[in-house]
Amino acid sequence: MTERKKLRLGAVLHGAGGNLAGWRHPDAVADASVNFQFYKQQAIKAEEGKFDFLFIADGLFINEKSNPHFLNRFEPITILSALAAVTSNIGLVGTLSTSYSQPFTVSRQFSSLDHISGGRAGWNVVTSPLEGTALNYGLTLEEHPDHSKRYRIASEYLKVARGLWDSWEEDAFVRNKETGQFFDADKLHTLNHEGEFFAVKGPLNIGRSRQGQPVVFQAGSSESGRDLAGASADAVFTNHETLEEARAFYQDVKRRASEQGRSPDDILIFPGIGVIVGQTEEEAERKYEEVANLISIDNALDNLGRFFEHHDFKQYPLDEAFPDLGELGKNSFQSTTDKIKREAQEQKLTLRQVALRSATPRTPFIGTPERVADLIQEWFEKGAIDGFIIGAGVPTGLDEFVEHVIPVLQQRGLFREEYESDTLRGNLGLPIPANRYTELLSKQAGSEEQAASEAAAAQTSGTV
Repeated sequence: MTERKKLRLGAVLHGAGGNLAGWRHPDAVADASVNFQFYKQQAIKAEEGKFDFLFIADGLFINEKSNPHFLNRFEPITILSALAAVTSNIGLVGTLSTSYSQPFTVSRQFSSLDHISGGRAGWNVVTSPLEGTALNYGLTLEEHPDHSKRYRIASEYLKVARGLWDSWEEDAFVRNKETGQFFDADKLHTLNHEGEFFAVKGPLNIGRSRQGQPVVFQAGSSESGRDLAGASADAVFTNHETLEEARAFYQDVKRRASEQGRSPDDILIFPGIGVIVGQTEEEAERKYEEVANLISIDNALDNLGRFFEHHDFKQYPLDEAFPDLGELGKNSFQSTTDKIKREAQEQKLTLRQVALRSATPRTPFIGTPERVADLIQEWFEKGAIDGFIIGAGVPTGLDEFVEHVIPVLQQRGLFREEYESDTLRGNLGLPIPANRYTELLSKQAGSEEQAASEAAAAQTSGTV
C-alpha cells in the first residue's frame, strides 16, 4: 500500500496581523511588526505544531493610508535569517520582488539563507503591482512595467537564479589541506546569461545547499501568474473563498505544469486562509466580530483603494452600487481587482459592503477546532489544495490553532506528528533538483559509454 498523502501547512507571520486595526486588539502586541521576541515566539510555536514553513509577506511602497503593519516591519531575508538560528526544522519563506531587484544579489541572498538554515529557505516570487514602488527606485510611475512585461521579467529572472544556483556542483569544494586544493575547477560553471532583460555572467559566489536550491513559491493568480507557476514554481500562494474556486484553480495550475512536462505532484497549491478558533461556534463568531468592529469605514476605503492604484473611494456614495471603474486595477493586483469588481456586480454590492468585506474578509474557517478541521479535511480530500498557509485571525490565533486544531488533524491521520526531514524540500516531499551540469555530464558519459559499447559490438561482429 502507498502511504497516505499528508496535508502541508505554512504559517504567515504578519506582525500584529493583516487586519487594518489588528494592533488595537486588547491581546495584540502593538509593536509586533518590529518585535523580534514576538516573531521568535511565533516561529517556535509553529515549529512545535510541526508546520512545514513560516511565510513572510512584503511590499516596497507605503503611504499614510497603508496598513499599520506595512508602515513599520522587518525586511524578510533579515528576519528569516534571525529565525533560522532559533529553529531547526521549519521552512523559512520570504517575499521578494523580481521587478525591483537584481537576480545575482537575490540568488546570493536566498542561497545564504539556505546555508544558514541548513536547507530550509524558500522564495515567494512577486512582480510588484503599481503602488508607487517605481518612485522608490529612481523611476517614474510610467516606467513601472505593465502586467505582461512584469511576468516576462519574472520568468527570465527565475531562469537566471536557477542557473546561478547551479554554479557549483555538490562536491566542488575539495578543501584538501595536504594538497592545497580548495575546489575542483571542473565543477565550477559560469552562466554567461544574456537575455531580454538581464545579462549575468556568474558564477555565484556560494555553493549549493543541502536541499539543492531554495524552494520557489509564486504568488499571483492571473493568467500570466498561473503560466509562470506551471512552468517554474515549486509551490503557489493563492487565495480562494470557496472550495469550488479552489478546486478549479488547483486543477488548472496542475494542468499547466503537466503541459510543461512536469509532474503535477512537483507543484504544491497553498491558499491562504484566516482562521479563528473558539471552544464553541458562538465564541469563534464573537472573536471575529471583535476584530471586525475595530475597523472604521474610512480605514476600509483606504485599504480598498490600495488594490486599485490608491484610488480615492471616498468620492463615491457609500450605500449606492459599487462604482464602475473600467480598467482601473489591471496594472496592480489584477486577479484581486478583477474578483472584487466581478463579485460586486454579480451580488449587487454597495461600496460600503465591498470595502468592509475587503478589510475584514470572512473565511469559512471560523468555528470550533472540529469544525475548522472538518473544512480543512474537506478541501484537502476533494482535491482543492495540497495545504494551507494559515493566518491567525486574532492575536492568539496561532497558539489556538496549534493547541486545538493540529491535534485533531493528527488524530485523523491527515498531518504529521514528527518532521520527516530537516530541509524544506524534504518536509514538502519535493525532489532535490539535479544540478544541470552534473546531469549534462552524466548524459554525455552515458552516450559515450553506449557508443563505445556499440563500437565494440560491431568490431566483435566483424571478426567472427
